[in-house]
Amino acid sequence: MSDLVLIERDLHDVRGAVGLTLNRPEAFNALSEAMLDALERALQDVAASDARVVVLSGAGRAFCAGHDLKEMRAAPGVDYYRDLFARCSRMMLTIQRMPQPVIARVHGIATAAGCQLVAMCDLAVASSEARFAVSGVNLGLFCATPSVAAHAQRVAQGGLRNARHRRFHRCANGEGARARESRGIAR
Repeated sequence: MSDLVLIERDLHDVRGAVGLTLNRPEAFNALSEAMLDALERALQDVAASDARVVVLSGAGRAFCAGHDLKEMRAAPGVDYYRDLFARCSRMMLTIQRMPQPVIARVHGIATAAGCQLVAMCDLAVASSEARFAVSGVNLGLFCATPSVAAHAQRVAQGGLRNARHRRFHRCANGEGARARESRGIAR
């Protein structure tokens, strides 16, 4: 398995918990192509195992800063972006389809696709220092992972009916939110 995603499992733990740690702390655990592939493989391996729960976390000072912008800027073609976002969506959908519940353990920043990664999990547990934002809109980018589309559809069908939708809307517009303001955004 890749060093980009560390798998932690105590075979003596009767709870059946498996930890997956994004391991690019020097890049705030940005989702490079290799990280997306490694995370999807790790999730598929855990899905096929007898694990009962998955805890997803990030090494270092951040949970996940989203896509690797250096990598994206190095190959700024439409075909590259189409492939990258398809890979990201596939990995995000893998989380949604997991037979085990997936818990995001969030500290530091969870921005852009990193925020979407949290939203895809069944539950998010955030430290008081966690910050959430889909800040790509400030660069002219918009995340197209499945949960953003589902939120956009909800807004189109009935507007921002409740506090949960309003909080997510703030994050999706690049405004960001602190952990205590973000309760209830994940599905």
